[in-house]
Amino acid sequence: MTETVSSGKIRQFRTMLEKARSVALAGHVHPDGDALGCVTALALYLHRELGKDVTCMFPDAAPENLSFTLNPSLKYLWGETCAADLVILMDCNAFSRTEALSEALGASSAPKVLIDHHLNPDSRSFNLVFSTPEISSASELTFWILKAMGWDLKDREIGEALLTGMTTDTNNFANSVFPTTFTMASELIAAGIDRDAILRKIYQSYRENRVRLMGYMQNEGLVILPEGAAYMILTKEIQHRFGIKEGETEGLVNVPLAIKNVRISLLLKEAEEGDHFRVSLRSKKGTSAQQCAMNFFNGGGHENAAGGKLFPGKDLGGESLEEYVKKALLSVLQ
Repeated sequence: MTETVSSGKIRQFRTMLEKARSVALAGHVHPDGDALGCVTALALYLHRELGKDVTCMFPDAAPENLSFTLNPSLKYLWGETCAADLVILMDCNAFSRTEALSEALGASSAPKVLIDHHLNPDSRSFNLVFSTPEISSASELTFWILKAMGWDLKDREIGEALLTGMTTDTNNFANSVFPTTFTMASELIAAGIDRDAILRKIYQSYRENRVRLMGYMQNEGLVILPEGAAYMILTKEIQHRFGIKEGETEGLVNVPLAIKNVRISLLLKEAEEGDHFRVSLRSKKGTSAQQCAMNFFNGGGHENAAGGKLFPGKDLGGESLEEYVKKALLSVLQ
């Protein structure tokens, strides 16, 4: 942490902020709680503490169940960009992860900062990089950056956004948790952040549709391999049948890991547009979800939480979808 949030980097960040009147913060496609939380928290700090003109940008809209992370005092753009004196990319390792926004962000003449916790950051595209995979989330990394800049934890809306982002990215302390993660949570709770209220918003505010889909997929769609893997294929037909909205399948991939002998779980979710599946992978310690994502699903991530995309027309090589999935999962169980 000391090297990642070094005093030298903080000084450089301060200097870049002092020179900027307007700041654009961007997050990845299909924004999750971590992306929304860290962007919102940093935007609030820059606007309230430093008086900056701030815009938050995402390639597509926030899921309905995470809309509570959006702060009404901030400006959000969905699928479009704006000019700014400084560009900050958060919770993704390259502009390519912003898809429709990528070209405009990369071509901007403004200085660029990266704040991320994924592997293989595209450091050459940025003037300043805060990056480490040895941390729970981009929200936690943002917490330590703000503390190093002198934030006193008194702004509860900033704290709520950060704790929300960390909680969702760790699946409520189940994945990618480090000693610093507990320190962050402890300090925020001690500062008055209501964690119970955050948990209710995250995990107890879903529509009935999601609960019924979760039951259906576990009963009808779950395939368990005797070697210690499980997978589910969520087609567009099933999504339409249950009226599922963006974000409502979050957490489904974790469910099979409750089975004693299952070491890795995969969820394929057919995209509404384009001939591909979105891939989510979770694994238990000692089994690499990351390697599976990198080798078979055009993706990457963390050792036990990863994702990517599968393009059947290009990737399957004559195999059926089920054969390909089994091969991918078994490759990291041998």
